[in-house]
Amino acid sequence: MPPRPLTDIPTLPLLYKLSHLQPADPSTLAANPTSTHTPHVSLIRTDITTLATAAIVNAANTSLLGGGGVDGAIHSAAGPTLLDECRALNGCATGDAKITNAGDLPCQKVIHAVGPVFYRERPEAPQAALLASCYTRSLDLAVEHGCKSVAFAALSTGVYGYPSGKAAETAVRAVKGWMDEEMKRGRRMERVVFCCFLEKDMKAYQAVLPRYFPPADPTSETDHDSGNEADAEPPTPKLPDVPTQAPTEPGQPEAKRVKLDDRVGDGEVIEKKDE
Repeated sequence: MPPRPLTDIPTLPLLYKLSHLQPADPSTLAANPTSTHTPHVSLIRTDITTLATAAIVNAANTSLLGGGGVDGAIHSAAGPTLLDECRALNGCATGDAKITNAGDLPCQKVIHAVGPVFYRERPEAPQAALLASCYTRSLDLAVEHGCKSVAFAALSTGVYGYPSGKAAETAVRAVKGWMDEEMKRGRRMERVVFCCFLEKDMKAYQAVLPRYFPPADPTSETDHDSGNEADAEPPTPKLPDVPTQAPTEPGQPEAKRVKLDDRVGDGEVIEKKDE
């Protein structure tokens, strides 16, 4: 699949225009929703390894040495230099992120974020805080390294078991809060992309995003920027074909079983391949 440039990744205003995204019922809107950021937020269902954003965010594990699903696909597409760089990072704590170059990927950087495992019997608040931290820490790293566009995988929603709806809510709330703070500092990320591979994650973001980023009111001059060429609506891109096969690393089983050991704290896991 050829690389997909940023100009071909649909923004929220375009998705609203094409009816791929529906406005939320006013009674369900989140606190302080805004359309100000909508030209700078995207949602796409595709293979994240094809996105030519400045950075992509990998759903990594604490070792940073690769794994299954999106993690394995990113390492496979990037080539061996990515693993070499990751070995030098000495792992990463849950809720944190680290950055490397991108090897053979079309992006410039890979940010490796370690999301929490979702334990249904544990209080949700600490898990949500760790997941939110993955998003804000990744955005901070992107800014520190001069990246003006970032594409996020659906962190923790695979083998780590985080429910897609809860994960999307946490992700969108965290990103909106970060973008609000950046605007107060006079800065703004050119584009934040939520990239889904599975239908369940796509549907979750389609439900959550309109509650935080509603479409602009065409009669309002205060809820969006005016006269800014960077906010001008781009030509309509062709939306990608829906993925039909899960990303896997060559030679790896189609699925990995993850043993969740309650004796390991803060969402860390012991991972074992199928025997």
